[in-house]
Amino acid sequence: MPLVTTKDHTQLYVKDWGEGRPVVLIHGWPLNSDSWEYQAMRLAETGHRVVAYDRRGFGRSGQPFQGYDYDTMADDLDTVMRELDLRDAAIVGFSMGGGEVARYMSRHDGRNVRAAGLIASVAPGMLKSEKNPDGVTKDVFEGIKEGLRKDRPEFLKTFFKSFYGNKVSEGVLHWSLMMAMQASPKATLDCVDAFGQTDFSNDMQAFKVPTLIVHGGKDETVPIDPSGRRAAKLVGTNATLKEYDDAPHGLTATHADKFYEDLAAFLK
Repeated sequence: MPLVTTKDHTQLYVKDWGEGRPVVLIHGWPLNSDSWEYQAMRLAETGHRVVAYDRRGFGRSGQPFQGYDYDTMADDLDTVMRELDLRDAAIVGFSMGGGEVARYMSRHDGRNVRAAGLIASVAPGMLKSEKNPDGVTKDVFEGIKEGLRKDRPEFLKTFFKSFYGNKVSEGVLHWSLMMAMQASPKATLDCVDAFGQTDFSNDMQAFKVPTLIVHGGKDETVPIDPSGRRAAKLVGTNATLKEYDDAPHGLTATHADKFYEDLAAFLK
């Protein structure tokens, strides 16, 4: 089933590989589901049913002019879960995708979820505030949007260097830019507001299942203190926090083997 249609008639491109207990992989900004290639292949080869989809506005999915808020995107995840009849599933979100996981757990009561993963995730929130003093100031996100509006290809080309901490090949950098440029410019801009300003702290109370939290100590894109470490505290006893001291944001590529082994062990 390569396409799933959402409540507002947006078509989502879906990969459904392998057999076994389902694992749903939700990609980060500004990529698409191809970015999970390394983990998706190995999980499917080792006895998992792996589902990965392109978020609305990204990759091969439809590009509506609206709907880039986390309530809508969590509803999109729910549609994928229902249409593919996914039960006893693990849902794993990277970066922006962690927000969909958090909002799904609260808005849809974690329906049919047995485990969750927050990987270099934006949850429980990036924006600096009184209750999130280590967060990122709003002007940073406004600067990102300004750069995208001025020269999206050049901005993203530069962005990926810090995203991966200069730890990947030129091929990975080019591939990432190709994925990013498939996206709708409207989606790319609107999602900066979504991941930058959404507060997921209340959603974290809904994590009643084992939750793997992985974050890089050298993540300059989503700093570890307001995200990974704070998420572990809010999830509490259900959380397993793994810090990769030398990892940048894009650890699914820079630390692909280590992350796969940790994820596979957790899924068992």
